[in-house]
Amino acid sequence: MSIEYLRQFKISGYAVFDFAASFLGMFLLSPLLSGLARRAGWQVPRVNWVFMAMPIGVAAHLASGRMTPMTRDFMDPGGHYLVKAAVIIFTVLGLRNIKRLKKD
Repeated sequence: MSIEYLRQFKISGYAVFDFAASFLGMFLLSPLLSGLARRAGWQVPRVNWVFMAMPIGVAAHLASGRMTPMTRDFMDPGGHYLVKAAVIIFTVLGLRNIKRLKKD
């Protein structure tokens, strides 16, 4: 089974496999990322990393110049408001409950 076969299943033009892989990957990395954040003085709940998968993905693709369909749709000034709303909502949910740790 090739990656192209897995990516052929789409909802609204977006590959379901890409969403599943990014959210699952972020879920698996969240303990490590929360530990790194703790070392930097921040308390970031693990679920916040999962919420931030989509906004971080869009930001990473913008920074690298790789225009995926979702990045292109997010940057389109004349439409795709559902994509824009989803990225903003996930950003808000991802930034909730993040706290600065108090230094003793």
